[in-house]
Amino acid sequence: MSASDRFSQARRIVAAALAAIAFDAIVSPPASAEIAAIASRQRVEKKTFTDSEIIEGFMKTAFGAEYHLAGRVDRIRKYEAPVRVFADGNRADRKVQLAKVVADIAQRVQHLDIAMAETSNSANVTVKLVRDRDLFRTISTFYGSERAREIKTSLDPQCLSGFRKNDKFEIEHSDVILTVDNGDFTFLDCAYEELLQSLGPINDTSTVPWTMFNDNVSMGYFDVYDQYIMNVLYDPRIKAGMTVAEVKAVLPDVLADVRAWVRKVNNLAE
Repeated sequence: MSASDRFSQARRIVAAALAAIAFDAIVSPPASAEIAAIASRQRVEKKTFTDSEIIEGFMKTAFGAEYHLAGRVDRIRKYEAPVRVFADGNRADRKVQLAKVVADIAQRVQHLDIAMAETSNSANVTVKLVRDRDLFRTISTFYGSERAREIKTSLDPQCLSGFRKNDKFEIEHSDVILTVDNGDFTFLDCAYEELLQSLGPINDTSTVPWTMFNDNVSMGYFDVYDQYIMNVLYDPRIKAGMTVAEVKAVLPDVLADVRAWVRKVNNLAE
């Protein structure tokens, strides 16, 4: 589930940038678009995980990419700078919802500095809000018609996200495409997943049942399991460019601190 760099600068995408792009896109929206669907999921949410369960999900999502144009995907990719999100679109209600999503992420990921931006020039994440019927045309504007057809064929996305990284595997810019007219549940489900994946864990996996980074899972909110993944990724000891071996060397200490934080912010029992 994904895509790549900037809407306001879409026509300036060049080959050098394409080599550093990874994609993710949401497919198969849930049948129900009611907010009640979120509450029902929260009531039965699994909140207790072993270290191995958390590590498995982190490794499978933080490394690799469901769809990428070129470049290595065997390194940690993340922002090493504050993240500022700009909403580009005409739906005021969706902008309000997006701002709440961003604030929720900021509250639950300890070492991630993320907030809304007032202008596109001050943002390094651009969220394009479009009608469903305009989704393919918008993707084509970004990447050209041929690339858009490849994305549609391989992903058939409902929403799309992606990022551009530098040679140090630091994410420099992300773009998220969200449809605004498919109901509240679908919008929130897309907003959380695509925004979070645009921050680094771009690879989807069908083998981890607790993560929203799974095409078969729809959440609509920031679940505890994915809070573990994001807090591990944005711990200062996990750096952009790290290999699997380098990450495994520091994970025990990182995970201990992440557990304490997630437990605190969610009022979980010891």
